[in-house]
Amino acid sequence: MRDKIKLHLIVLAFVVVGEWIGVKQFNLGVGTIALFPILYVLIFGGIVSCPKFKLMTEKQMKSAATILGISFMLFVAKLGTMLGPSLPKIFEAGASLAFQEVGHVIGTIAIGLPIALLLGMKREAIGATFSIDREPNLAIIAEKYGADSPEGRGALGVYVCGTVFGAIYLALLAGFLGSLGILHPISLAMGAGVGSGSMMAAASGALAVTFPNDADDIALFAAAANLITTILGTYICVFFSLPVTARLYEWLEPKIGRNRLSVTKGGDES
Repeated sequence: MRDKIKLHLIVLAFVVVGEWIGVKQFNLGVGTIALFPILYVLIFGGIVSCPKFKLMTEKQMKSAATILGISFMLFVAKLGTMLGPSLPKIFEAGASLAFQEVGHVIGTIAIGLPIALLLGMKREAIGATFSIDREPNLAIIAEKYGADSPEGRGALGVYVCGTVFGAIYLALLAGFLGSLGILHPISLAMGAGVGSGSMMAAASGALAVTFPNDADDIALFAAAANLITTILGTYICVFFSLPVTARLYEWLEPKIGRNRLSVTKGGDES
């Protein structure tokens, strides 16, 4: 009980400090980077949970992870109350919402796989680049190759990086792209729905700061895109993304792979 009280007090302190700091914007000439309370709280949480500082026990961090899951359920429920009354508006943008899934394929496979190979990754690159590697994608890789396979290690590595840095990265990127004034805020909101609740919340929050008049629509379309990505994206990963990534790996690795090693048919390096 004391552990949970301590966690709630820490969160309360972070929220108060984050709101006190408020939104800070830095002009970079070509655009603006917006820093807002959720970013500060994420950074504070990362510092407090760092094992080196011994400010929190492993038990407390596991409790925090459980509470986070419950919090996101409440957040999604709130978004659901916005989705229902706005279904006609979502249906009007149906093709656009479906088409945004293409961007995830291009970003992870067409761009991510060659970069991973140039950096020296082997079959880990398949698991790391066939998707953004959230929970459903980890299950797909574990079923296909095994959790302890090179592909499984690659997927898990991206999952961990996405969990630690994903929300911060997308919040900064969304705020910067929004400040350029090139893309419509709703299109950016659709792009925020990458299939991760925390990343979507961070990106849509940054966009809401940049476009305060469109805040409700940004939350609405980001949530709809995130839902479509979670449901439709799972099938796309199974029947398209993963097979295509594996084929591209076999074709690209001999050509651009760094420090190439002979790889057996089963996927183990000799």
